[in-house]
Amino acid sequence: MGRKGDRRIEAGTVAPRKGTKGQHGGPLAWTTPLLAVWLLVGLVTLSGCRTSLPEWWRNGLKVGPDYRRPPAPVAEEWMDANDPNVKPQGTDYSYWWSVFGDPILNDLVYEAYQQNLPLKIAGLRVLEARAQLGVAAGNLFPQQQQFGGTYTRTKISTSFFPVTAPFPILDYFDTWRFGLDAAWELDFWGRFRRAIESAQANLDAQIENYDDALVILQAEVAANYIQLRSLEERLELARKNVELQQETLRIIETRFKIGVVNELDVQQARANLAATEALIPTLQIEHRRVQNRLCTLLGLPPQDLRRRLAGPGKVPPVPPEVVVGVPADLLRRRPDVRSAERQAAAQCARIGVAEADLYPQFSISGTLGREARHFSQLWDLGSFTGSITPGFRWNVLNYGRILNNVDAEEARFQQAVIQYQETVLRAAEEVENAIVAFLREQVRAKSLEEGVRATERSVQLSVRQYEQGFVDYQRVLDSQRALVLLQDNLAESRGRVALNLIALYKALGGGWRMRYFDQPQPTRGPEAGESPPPAGPQPVERQPAPVTVPEPPGAAVPTPGSKQPSGP
Repeated sequence: MGRKGDRRIEAGTVAPRKGTKGQHGGPLAWTTPLLAVWLLVGLVTLSGCRTSLPEWWRNGLKVGPDYRRPPAPVAEEWMDANDPNVKPQGTDYSYWWSVFGDPILNDLVYEAYQQNLPLKIAGLRVLEARAQLGVAAGNLFPQQQQFGGTYTRTKISTSFFPVTAPFPILDYFDTWRFGLDAAWELDFWGRFRRAIESAQANLDAQIENYDDALVILQAEVAANYIQLRSLEERLELARKNVELQQETLRIIETRFKIGVVNELDVQQARANLAATEALIPTLQIEHRRVQNRLCTLLGLPPQDLRRRLAGPGKVPPVPPEVVVGVPADLLRRRPDVRSAERQAAAQCARIGVAEADLYPQFSISGTLGREARHFSQLWDLGSFTGSITPGFRWNVLNYGRILNNVDAEEARFQQAVIQYQETVLRAAEEVENAIVAFLREQVRAKSLEEGVRATERSVQLSVRQYEQGFVDYQRVLDSQRALVLLQDNLAESRGRVALNLIALYKALGGGWRMRYFDQPQPTRGPEAGESPPPAGPQPVERQPAPVTVPEPPGAAVPTPGSKQPSGP
C-alpha cells in the first residue's frame, strides 16, 4: 500500500479474503487478477483519455497518434521551365562539381570530405543518436537489474527478554543473502515503443543533417575555389591595365618634355595610374581572406595554397544549360527537407510517450537467490528463496499536469509540421532564385563581353589619335577608365555565373550521395578552344576511399567503427 500522503496508487500481492481459495491456487487466484485488469481497462476507456480502446488496438497496442507524412506545398514546375537552358529531366547530382571539368576542384572537394571538422562533428552526432536509440530499445527489457549479496548482523535489545529464561537466548543473529533482483515495467500502452520510434526518427534526422552538412561543405569549397580563380583573373587584368597605363604615362611625359602637351595631361595620367594600382591591394586582401577560408574548410591551418592550386588561374568554363528536374524532387533530394520531416515524426511519437502517463503502469518485480543464517548453509537445499510481485501505478491525482504535458507535445508536433512545410517553401525559393540568377547573369556576362571588346578598340584608337594630336588626353583617360571598369566587371560576372550554378546545385540538394561511392578521380579540364562539358554532372573514375560515414536511414549494415543499438 502507498504511504500516507503519497499520490500514487500501488497494488502488489493482496491477501485474499477469508473463505476464498486464492492463497492456494483456487479459481479466484486467476479470476481476480483478470477482473482487475479488465476493470482498469474499462476505467481507462471511460476516463476521457485521448486514445480510444479501438484506436489503441489498431495502433498495435500503442497510445498516441500514428505518424503520417504531412502535406507539403510544391509547384508543378519551375517558373523558368520554358527557358531553353533549363532542362526538366532528372539527373544524378552526386558529383555536380564535375561540370566544371577542373581536376583541382575535384581534389579539393574530396579532401574537404575527408578532413572537414564540422562534418566530423555531424558524423559524431549520428553515432550519438544511434546510441540513444540503443538506450531507448533497452527499456523493453527489465529496467532494474541487480545481482549481489549482503551480510547482516542484527543485535536485539535485551530489554525484550524475560528476566529469567529456562534456556539461553542469543541477543544477535546473522543473515547471509545473495541473488538477483529485477523489476520490469510492461509496455502495455506502448510508452517504450513510442520512445523507440522517436529515437529512430531522431537518428534518421541526424543522418539527414550529416548529408546537409556535406552538401553545404561541397558548395562552400567550390564557391571559395571559384572566388579565388575570379580574384586571380581580376588581379591579372588589373596588372595588365597598370602596364598599359604606365606605357601611356611614359608617352605623355615624353610629349610633355618636348612641349607638345601641358602638365595637366601628365597629372591626369598619373592619377589614373594610381587609381588602377589601388585596386590591386584590395583584391589581394580579398584573395587572402578567401584562401584562408578554403584552408579552414579543408581542415588545414591558414597557408599558401598556390602550389596546391597550380598557381594563378581563371574561372573554369561553365555550361550554359542546367538540369533541374521538377519541384517535387526536392522532397526526396534535399537533406534539410528530409531532416525536418523526420523531426516531425520524432515529435509525433513523443505525444504517445506523454499520453502513456495518463494510464496505469503495470510492472513485475521479483527476487531469486539464497538466504541463510550461516554462510555454510547458503548452498543447502532449504536456503533457496524467491518472490514475484505484480503491481500497478496510476498517477490519477496528476491528470491536470499530464494533460497539459500532452497538449504541449501536440503543440510541438504542429510546430514541427509547419517548420517542415516552411523548409519546403524555403527550398523552392532558393532554387527559383538560383535559376534566375544563373540565367540572367549569363546575359549580363555576354553584354559585358561586347562592352569590353568595344572599349579595348576604343582605347587603341584614342591612344593612336592622341599621339597624332587629333584628340586630347581626356578621350584617352575616359576610354582607359571604362576599360578597367568593364574588364573587372566581366571577370566578376564570369565568377558570378559559376557561383550561381554552385548555388543552384546546392539548392537542388546535390552531392550528398557522394558518401555512397568511392573516391572521385580528377577529370581532365577542357583545353583551350574546347567547349565546356555538357549540362549535368559527368561520370568520374573512382578508387576505394578510407572514409567512414553514417549509413542511410533503414540500413542494416553497420559502418566500420560504429556500434549497433543493443539491449541493456
